[in-house]
Amino acid sequence: MQAQPASASATPSPSPAANRPDYGKSLLPLWPLDPAIAYLNHGGYGATPHEVLADQQRWRLELERGPTRFMQRTLPEALRANAAGLAHFLGAEPTDLVFVENATQGINAVLRSLSFSAGDELLTTTHVYGAVRNTMRHLAERFGAKLVEAPLPYPLADSRTVIDSLAGHINARTKLLVIDLVTSPTALVLPVAALAAKARAVGARILVDAAHAPGQIEFDLPGLGADYVTGNAHKWLFAPKGTAFLWARRDCQAGLHPTTISHGLDQGFVTEFDWVGTRDPSAWLATSAALAFYRRLGGSAIRAHNHALVNEAASLLSQRLGGEEGQSARLRGAMATVRLAGFEGLDRPAALALNDRLWREHGIEVPIIPFGGSLWVRVSAQIYNEMADYRRLAEALLALRGA
Repeated sequence: MQAQPASASATPSPSPAANRPDYGKSLLPLWPLDPAIAYLNHGGYGATPHEVLADQQRWRLELERGPTRFMQRTLPEALRANAAGLAHFLGAEPTDLVFVENATQGINAVLRSLSFSAGDELLTTTHVYGAVRNTMRHLAERFGAKLVEAPLPYPLADSRTVIDSLAGHINARTKLLVIDLVTSPTALVLPVAALAAKARAVGARILVDAAHAPGQIEFDLPGLGADYVTGNAHKWLFAPKGTAFLWARRDCQAGLHPTTISHGLDQGFVTEFDWVGTRDPSAWLATSAALAFYRRLGGSAIRAHNHALVNEAASLLSQRLGGEEGQSARLRGAMATVRLAGFEGLDRPAALALNDRLWREHGIEVPIIPFGGSLWVRVSAQIYNEMADYRRLAEALLALRGA
């Protein structure tokens, strides 16, 4: 089970892992990743190991051998067993956690189950994920409420700045706080528990977007102090694509519905979400295999290694490129950003063009993100990466900047 401090921690505590292989490129054959590509975007969509994909295929074949009996008899128990395994890993009770396909779907399930009044405020930050911003904007327009994005300075060095920046926007009109545990565009680990306490003090509900958190940082899910938490297992926990969870505090589960209403309407949180119609559940059923792989490869040692590696990578890139780092090490998990200076164009088309040239001309996959009037490179560190990957990236960016 994952270690459980009182709140999120960007710096994981290392623990020995018996018989685990050495980390680095020697592990690449465990994944279907193209060995010719320096893959520095694990945080984008994750990467699923061969053995987890094999377990997913085993479930698919079992389903097709007897579809009716599988869906009606095998699936309910198998689904709950995998949900229980994920819940225990996150420090939660199985009856408080259900599967969804991705964190955006979890966000939508919560937001579309809530109602507001004209003049209510829905609060988030300027670092919010774009799809979440759109969902909140849709909800605000529907009810005549106001979407408030509290500006967070960037680069950012300490949690106190985050707390102070949001505190001035939390008031009696605040009815919902949607906050990232790890921000997507800027790779910041935010002090969610402290922010949730401030929001709760004015009677607001708290929804945590933990899309990037499971497997990347240590955190105690119930200890975040939120009403709802959604996150992905297909990013840093090695599960197949389409594996995510939605957790709800027990007293917040009534009236919470999946985005697709089906046979289980008003029959309880788990019943409603576990069955919304015919679909391929194999990704969810391979969650146990993903957790077993994660633990066997080191568990907390993975988090410690990735944190140390991305810190070294960020320092290298900053020094070689002359750009500042987007966050201090204590606000960082296994992702980091470095400002890119000297590149033409600061918008999304320019970012996509640079990303494409890195892949096409240098064999590097890494996101280039426009934020706050600058371009940033966001690097991820995973146990199949080595410092040679980041040196390769630095040389490629220097070459492209001088082209």
